Amino acid sequence: MGGPIHSLLATEHRHLEQTLREATADRERIDPEKYARFRAGLLRHIATEEKILIPAAKAASESILPLARKIRTQHGAITALLAPPPSPTILRALRKILEDHDALEEMRGGLYERCEGLIRGRADEVLDRLRAAPEVPVSPHAHAPEVIDSVRRILARAGYDLASFETAGWHLLPGETTRPTPPDE
Repeated sequence: MGGPIHSLLATEHRHLEQTLREATADRERIDPEKYARFRAGLLRHIATEEKILIPAAKAASESILPLARKIRTQHGAITALLAPPPSPTILRALRKILEDHDALEEMRGGLYERCEGLIRGRADEVLDRLRAAPEVPVSPHAHAPEVIDSVRRILARAGYDLASFETAGWHLLPGETTRPTPPDE
């Protein structure tokens, strides 16, 4: 379906999904090292799209802007979910938004296909830049209670309600890091 850029970035999605599965495989606790790898990898992936792919496509045609705005709003929601420590609610929200987001990027006519069409003559150069992109600095998790309020607002802008990801008996608590997994996960 897609070209080499689509292939590279979709492969990164699968790798990130696997890393998240591994980080949350223990039903009693999140593996902090694997989750940190997932978090750093996801932030790098978002940065490559924001700083390399989308600007390259925009330079070719501003027709990408409506889709790029939606992608950037979702990137904001995903990034916000990475700020607090992971909790059952945060992880459910993150999984759902990533599922929706990855589909929007990978589907026929999605971000990757449209960008590749726009940068056809520069695809190799953009691909090289995507591959060479450095890791991004990752801040420690934010534990302040107001962080959750900020996450709620950012998710609402992207069309999501954080409360909808809570399950009976599991409410978002700042600093919540262990998670006996409810049956629906």
